[in-house]
Amino acid sequence: MDRLNNYRQLICQVLEPYTQMKPANGEIEVYKFFDTVDDHYQIFHAGWDQHQRVFGALIHLDLINEKIWIQYDGTEVGVANELVNLGVPKQDIVLAYHSPFMRQYDGFAVG
Repeated sequence: MDRLNNYRQLICQVLEPYTQMKPANGEIEVYKFFDTVDDHYQIFHAGWDQHQRVFGALIHLDLINEKIWIQYDGTEVGVANELVNLGVPKQDIVLAYHSPFMRQYDGFAVG
């Protein structure tokens, strides 16, 4: 299997369990968006917690230039750590939520 297809499969494998983690408060649904054609992957929440609207990403990843770009990670464990544990090299993961300058210090790819 080529590297991109492998990364697509690993991303879906890592993100799928988060679709089962419903927030404890409110009437909030968990949605997944896995675009395997344009390589955008999200888990997001939408709903209401009493009188307050809840909407936003829990996780957002993109595949860009054969690297996994973690645009947002609201998990405790860290999606990057889960991907590394599954064999993705750190040089193929970009922590895009860090500024381009700071990426040189995070131990992952800079871009």
